[in-house]
Amino acid sequence: MKPTDYDKIVNPLLTWYASSGRDLPWRKTKDPYRIWLSEIMLQQTRVEAVKGYYDRFLTALPTVSDLAAAGEENILKLWEGLGYYSRVRYMQQAAILVTEEYEGALPADYAALLKLPGIGPYTAAAIASIAFSIPKAVVDGNVLRVITRLGEDGTDIADARFRRDMADMLDAIIPGDVPGTFNQAIMDLGAMVCTPNGIPKCEICPLARLCKAHASGTELSYPVKSSLKPRKIEKITVFIIHDGERVAIRKRPNHGLLAGMYEPVQTPGHLNEKAAVIFLESLPVDPLHVERIENAKHIFTHKEWHMIAYEVKIAAGSGDAAAGLIFTPLKETVSAYPIPSAYASYRRYLGI
Repeated sequence: MKPTDYDKIVNPLLTWYASSGRDLPWRKTKDPYRIWLSEIMLQQTRVEAVKGYYDRFLTALPTVSDLAAAGEENILKLWEGLGYYSRVRYMQQAAILVTEEYEGALPADYAALLKLPGIGPYTAAAIASIAFSIPKAVVDGNVLRVITRLGEDGTDIADARFRRDMADMLDAIIPGDVPGTFNQAIMDLGAMVCTPNGIPKCEICPLARLCKAHASGTELSYPVKSSLKPRKIEKITVFIIHDGERVAIRKRPNHGLLAGMYEPVQTPGHLNEKAAVIFLESLPVDPLHVERIENAKHIFTHKEWHMIAYEVKIAAGSGDAAAGLIFTPLKETVSAYPIPSAYASYRRYLGI
């Protein structure tokens, strides 16, 4: 498609969305805070996984000011299992600024939104268009997939200049009266019809007759994206240390991966049983019984943890002097401490 042709997608897209768009809880509000929360939660997370978290978060922290005033462990606990915890940390930083500088109300201005921590061009455009009817187009993977297939465009979508050009093109065609509806419509089309995995559902696509890739049968050739670097593999040994009805956890550093979260004791490398006992004694704890349990793997964006694990029973009270260890009653672990989903395979040993 020529740049001047893209305006032809507007009416069929809006018509399709009116009857086929997704019924989502954050679509039923114009509250900028709720829209902001949904957009942050939806980053790299499936829609179905977000719904429960969205309701629970808003029940606990219904306003920007509530988020700004919340304790860090409280917000991490509310976010537990969603992953990418820096998202909610940045969100709280932004909430504090909004409370201090805008009296607790998100600014109705794209440029001002863009200056808030954790809010990039996509999120700022989503909030601006949906909450404030500002004609600013969103550009994400779903949108780029639709656009590159429509125009049979083989430009690398990882190219920042290309993404800016696509944003400018969409800004030129976005309807000024319903910009939020247009943005939600094109996102839904990419998520539901012009899908990322498998064969797109061209037979029900409202834009099929305008799509060059569909006309030539090359839908699966687009979008083009440069290869990602392979993830780094990290070997880890996890220790589930039990002292009677208590289990040992510790807090991760306040920076870096899973910052400020709580975890079972772990150490780099895969330790055999002899090395494991030496490590435990160095904590120090007095291991009475050490038993291998199941292996586990957790995938982050840029790395993978390959974990082996030991369940350990120690002499009563022998770990109380160990630096950094917290011995918590099994029944209280889940309610009192935010523990990342990276350790999901070991939750039953932690009393969760």
